[in-house]
Amino acid sequence: MITVVGMGAGAPPGADVAAGAELVVGGRRHLDAVRLPEGAERVVLGALAPALDTVAEYVAEGRPVTVLASGDPGFFGIVRVLAERFGAQRLDVRPGVSSVAAAFARVGLPWDDAVVASAHGRDLRTAVNLCRAHPKVAVLTGPGAGPAELGAALRTDARVLVVASALGSGEERVERVTPAEAAGRDWGAAVSVVLCLDEARALGPVRSVAGPRAGAAGWALEESAFAHRDSMITKFEVRALALARLGPRPGDLVWDVGAGSGSVAVECARLGAAVTAVEKTPDGVERVRANAAAHGVDVRVVQGAAPAALSRLDDPDAVFVGGGGRELPAIVAACARRARRSVVVAMAALDRVPAAREALVDAGLECDGVLLQSSRLAPLPGDVTRLAATNPVFLLWGVRPHSRTEGVSP
Repeated sequence: MITVVGMGAGAPPGADVAAGAELVVGGRRHLDAVRLPEGAERVVLGALAPALDTVAEYVAEGRPVTVLASGDPGFFGIVRVLAERFGAQRLDVRPGVSSVAAAFARVGLPWDDAVVASAHGRDLRTAVNLCRAHPKVAVLTGPGAGPAELGAALRTDARVLVVASALGSGEERVERVTPAEAAGRDWGAAVSVVLCLDEARALGPVRSVAGPRAGAAGWALEESAFAHRDSMITKFEVRALALARLGPRPGDLVWDVGAGSGSVAVECARLGAAVTAVEKTPDGVERVRANAAAHGVDVRVVQGAAPAALSRLDDPDAVFVGGGGRELPAIVAACARRARRSVVVAMAALDRVPAAREALVDAGLECDGVLLQSSRLAPLPGDVTRLAATNPVFLLWGVRPHSRTEGVSP
């Protein structure tokens, strides 16, 4: 049996937690905090592979092992690696308080509706996009992915960062800073977790199910769910297929180019993605913001004409292009060059289809598409019903082979 003991963020375990072990593995500060059994071998965790090989030798001989870890070792911790190598049935896990739970406790906030991301050994952009999309995010830090890097990426976002360092130790610090302040400091290596808060929305209503509420009330909403001008809105039938091909998910960044009412932008945000909407008209910009606010999501709106306005944006995972006129081929080409996963283009004009398709293919995307033509039920006098045809729309999509994005479940 391998006993895995969580330490550090909550009340410290007793000094005898390693009693009976013939091998004790852990970080140096954890090993120094416990009483080692007489004759037990001590392995300081550095490189993981050699330590696991030593554990394997003891396990093969039926000799007891204790592994010391921070907080809750089953929460982005060593339990996953141990279970994959030795089998879950060999583990006796005794969790402590996770650094995330401790950090939220220090600032007096509930965290049943928080999103948690690990930036330790992972691409920081996933955590950044989660912070932009959700009002309450905890980011587990790592080398090159700490408060300074997170703050630099979020410098223009209305967020507050709570930096929790050395939780549970005598050097514990919990500091509240702006992203710009975080970016300008050297935080050292003791940071445990960073909370990213949209304080206006961090205390939402009490719910019976834990987790973020994005996408909870369905998708492909009726047009009446959005403010729009003269029916200039992506119809829900088109939006349904567009969303399926975009595949917005937590950790993604999606562009909605030529956003209009922002219906696609809002729906992507409701499904958990960070979203940037690009719209050239001032009234359109205000309409997108109003629709985002009405649906309780955070959509970043950039006023400008594509493709020029795209040059200052972070690279997206997926892009929806819903307008463009004669500039459409250039817009699609610019989007296709930078999209990590997919580009979806909606067009009413047949003449623009070949050029848009060529732009997708030239950028190395695998292209497909359909003509969508639907008829909705409509009432007639005499309590009867007819079919009312909607305008046909071409929907093209390009998918990058062997997508560069890493699937991360927050």
